[in-house]
This record gives sequence, structure tokens and C-alpha cells, in this order.
Amino acid sequence: MTGRTSARRSDPTAAILRASRLALAVAGVLLVGCGDGRPRIVPVSGRVMMNGMPLTGHVGFVRVVPAGARAATGRIDPADGRFSLTTYVANDGCVEGTHPVAVIVNTTIGNQLVWIVPERYGNDATSGLTVDIKGETSALEVRLDGALAPVPAASEADRRMQEAG
Repeated sequence: MTGRTSARRSDPTAAILRASRLALAVAGVLLVGCGDGRPRIVPVSGRVMMNGMPLTGHVGFVRVVPAGARAATGRIDPADGRFSLTTYVANDGCVEGTHPVAVIVNTTIGNQLVWIVPERYGNDATSGLTVDIKGETSALEVRLDGALAPVPAASEADRRMQEAG
């Protein structure tokens, strides 16, 4: 009986191809694993409008609340009513989509919280406001209606406490 032995010869080209495919697969897995797991954020800024005019003279905040993602907040500039949203780092923006919004503009006089804009706007669940973020924008408008509350003058004791820090 004659024995037959087959010796397998390795093809150097095939070995290089196998090693290249393996390297590409590992690189692909590493690249997918390197994401920060955060949703896509786009730069968003705009202006708060009160009865069709920029909301000026008051410091406040705009808060955009995406479902399942971190809220974005922006300080309202009292000079012109403009804001720029921040989700993770300053002015990075907001998650794309349609989201409820809150506009918080209030002050404390003594022990009393005074809402400058109607209080319903201070909560995204009651504001009735939404924004549709479809990409980067610097022209987002958040429109409010109603009367601005008069800000009561601080008492002498309140002024002294504020000065004392």
C-alpha cells in the first residue's frame, strides 16, 4: 500500500491577504468602539422674541429638552435676547429633531420668586413651545406671548444683602 501524504504549501499572497483582512476587521471594530456614544449635536443659536420683539432687559435661559438625550441650555443676553445652546461643551449646540422648550426668566426679591415672562414658559411640559432643529442654525426663534411682569424694587435690606455678597 502506498501512502500518500499531501504537503500543504502556504501561498505567501494568500497569507498576506488573510492578514490584511484581519487587520481591517480589527481596525473597523476599534473605530466603531471609539465613538463617545453621544447623539449628533449641531451648533444652534437664536433669539427669544416676546410679542414679536426681542426679549431684552432680562437675564434668563432657554432650555431645549430632547427625548432620550441631554438637554441643551443657553443664557439669554439681556442686550439683544440672543442665546447659544450648550449640551456638553460651551456653544456646541443641540440634538437634531423636534423638541419641547422652556424659557426661564425670573428673579428673586427677598424671599419672593417673580416670573418676568409668564410662568408657564418656565417648564417644557407646560410651555407649549417646540423647536425643530434640522441642522446648524444661528436664526432659531423662540416666540413668547403675554405680558412681562413688573419687577418690584428691592427693599433696602435686600440691597444691603446683595452688596454684602
